[in-house]
Amino acid sequence: MTESSNEHGHQASPCVMVIFGASGDLTKRKLIPALCNLAKDKLLSPQFAVIGFSYNSITTEAFRAQLTKDIKEFAPEPIDSRLWDWFLERTYYVQGDFQDSAAYGRLQAQIAAVEKTHSTQGNRFFYLAVSPKFFAPVVKQLGQAGLTQEEDGKWARVIVEKPFGRDLASAKQLNRDLKQILDEQQIYRIDHYLGKETVQNLMVFRFANSIAEPLWNRNFIDSVQITAAETVGVEQRGGYYETSGALRDMVPNHLFQLLSLTAMEPPISFDADAVRDKQAEILHAVQVPKPEDVMSMAVRGQYGQGMAGAERLPAYRGEPMVSAASNTETYAALRLEIDNWRWAGVPFYLRTGKRLPRRTTEIAIQFRRSPFVLFRNTKIADLQTNRLVIHIQPDEGISLRFGAKVPGPVMQLGLVNMEFDYARDFGRSHSTGYERLMYDCMMGDATLFQRADMVEAGWRVIQPVLDAWSAAPAKCFPNYAAGSWGPAESDELLGRDGRAWRTIGEDHPASEPSEVPAVLGRATAGAH
Repeated sequence: MTESSNEHGHQASPCVMVIFGASGDLTKRKLIPALCNLAKDKLLSPQFAVIGFSYNSITTEAFRAQLTKDIKEFAPEPIDSRLWDWFLERTYYVQGDFQDSAAYGRLQAQIAAVEKTHSTQGNRFFYLAVSPKFFAPVVKQLGQAGLTQEEDGKWARVIVEKPFGRDLASAKQLNRDLKQILDEQQIYRIDHYLGKETVQNLMVFRFANSIAEPLWNRNFIDSVQITAAETVGVEQRGGYYETSGALRDMVPNHLFQLLSLTAMEPPISFDADAVRDKQAEILHAVQVPKPEDVMSMAVRGQYGQGMAGAERLPAYRGEPMVSAASNTETYAALRLEIDNWRWAGVPFYLRTGKRLPRRTTEIAIQFRRSPFVLFRNTKIADLQTNRLVIHIQPDEGISLRFGAKVPGPVMQLGLVNMEFDYARDFGRSHSTGYERLMYDCMMGDATLFQRADMVEAGWRVIQPVLDAWSAAPAKCFPNYAAGSWGPAESDELLGRDGRAWRTIGEDHPASEPSEVPAVLGRATAGAH
């Protein structure tokens, strides 16, 4: 832990990290394993420490013992014992209520002691792994305790978890509340999807390859599909999900981040604000639906009972802490358009849902069909389109579908895939997805974090949908079986445009061995 840089990058600045909500799942499942990975890669400074803050009445020793137990279960790979001992030596705990000013006095004293022991040089960042209702109160208490002040070259930053508001008005209010204490440059609104290698690779793929960017426009692209599908139900999160739903939970953050990176114009540099300026431009260019158009461009669904193999799956209304008459959507699909020169007339289809057949997040770029004139006197009855799929999770990679002649005397075309798979080509990553984001915060790089205007622009687009759905509760819930691909209305959303959702998995880099090329003209789901 003595090198200042290595093949992975520069070592982060000396600092202390304070985790609010240190007794929660996020800390043990993601944050602590991610910090260990950073330490293993020598990206944490030797002058680093972490302080857990939570309401649980335990000691530092008990906190360390609990983390030692948890890391064995949740680390992506076994942790070297010497590294873990090094990490535990600089791990501390403060007990307190998030709104108790006396607790922040104890935290301030602990930070001062840690700075003296580990020479963290006055730098600190606070990770708010807490309920959204505590975001503003915690920041206010930090400000009153003087813990957010930046002076003499020392920095103080705050990482805020999602959801950032529950509608446009609350998002604006939260931004105002935080900015009463913090400067915008101190606020890091985190979206763990942007910790995925393939999401980061999207900018590299687009802007570092001369074959991609010239085709990335309405002249060559027919449509774009962005999917975030989960096989699980709400599990023990029914209480939260009843107040959220699929639209609030996934669209204004995760899916809009993917949309903005897919559609944005080239930035002048990879400077944080240069990139986020272009993302914000796209979000502001997304057409805001008129109230009368919501029912034709947005679809909601709720899962009923279903099957996954031999396993019977419960309906959403039968899940713990869910109302038996719940009107909360567990599936949402949108048809959006972007009002700019590059994307005019190109529909962007977004869908997300729970209890779907396959866990996957991906971006599918559907290219326009080639002219048929060359093949009009052959046996070929149809020309399928090229498709580029960016697989984000669980198996990260990129695949390109194109046509090739099937061997033989007759002119027949088959569909084949060119594939890039991260695990195969670069070795399997043991990342949790949070390493890059926490490292960037320590380095002061906000590129992968949302800015206030981006958050508000995203809510601005979906606010009319929230309003319409609230005013007219769904009458058909549940309307899709658990284990299926969602309600029939979702297929109709694309069917009205002469398109269909693509068949997930047919060109996935980690799917079954290459399929026998299909003769073009044979109907295939998702081919249009």
